[in-house]
Amino acid sequence: MTRVVVTGAAGFIGSNLVKGLNARGIDDIIAVDDLTQGDKFRNLADLKIADYVDLDMFYDLFAEGYFGKVDTVFHEGACSDTMETDGKYMMDNNYTLSCGLFNACQERGSRLLYASSAATYGGSDTFVESPDFERPLNVYGYSKLLFDQRMRRECGKDFKRTKRQVAGFRYFNVYGPREQHKGRMASVAFHQFNQFRAEGKVNLFGEYGGYAAGEQKRDFIFIDDVVAVNLWFFDHPEKSGIFNLGTGRAQPFNDVAVAVINALDTDANQPFDAVSATAKGRIQYIPFPDALRGKYQCYTQADITALRAAGCDHVFADVHTGVARYMATLAAT
Repeated sequence: MTRVVVTGAAGFIGSNLVKGLNARGIDDIIAVDDLTQGDKFRNLADLKIADYVDLDMFYDLFAEGYFGKVDTVFHEGACSDTMETDGKYMMDNNYTLSCGLFNACQERGSRLLYASSAATYGGSDTFVESPDFERPLNVYGYSKLLFDQRMRRECGKDFKRTKRQVAGFRYFNVYGPREQHKGRMASVAFHQFNQFRAEGKVNLFGEYGGYAAGEQKRDFIFIDDVVAVNLWFFDHPEKSGIFNLGTGRAQPFNDVAVAVINALDTDANQPFDAVSATAKGRIQYIPFPDALRGKYQCYTQADITALRAAGCDHVFADVHTGVARYMATLAAT
């Protein structure tokens, strides 16, 4: 039986990966997390795992071989708060622990599929997996970039020097079920669902960075697509490297708002667009917050050339499709 480890297993992406593995009949899963925030248990309650290990214990035990033969480690555990300013805490969690885990995986013969981030690009307007375009705007983005750089040194430019598969995924703007515990770091779609339910409207940032109100663009990717790509690499152990994981299609925040409103406003006679939704008071634009000035990516769009070149031909959901599915799930809970 295939044994795998999922770090950050009670988190957003980690719990969805456990769900995806369960759907394949894989339940010999060591779930690793920190449940100080106790409500996160809900993300694991309906899933099948073999064991739960607190992150403070896991890394040393894994390095010692305590868990026996582990085929693959899905390393999703990290501090993902882009507003966190404690650099020591961020680097300890996102860089130092990851380096130790990589060394242990190489020693133990385990594959490592890990979470990087589009925050590594920061102030860049080009999103290609190259040092030329890596300009993080915060210590979170830097912590992720430094580990990517470490992997390039350890595994070689073409990742041919690694003993076992090592693949890092630069997640763009992921949304979907099991993110309710993330608070302010939950997706805009999640926050808009709650806003619309409470107030009958959603809030978007106004004009900023040369973009009209609500027209800042991100590469929004549905969680099911993130899981599908992770599992594709799980099926292809010969593929290593650092890969963007987005749809390759930037869409404005207005598109997300419209998708939320059209999914939830059952009284509407016809679908809204951004103009009609604003005219009807369904969308409200608010001033761009000073705290985010100079730290905010107004545009992201994953270049997925490397992903396609690796052979992954997964078809990604657009915002309209993915958000509609997400709203249906939230409305049913």
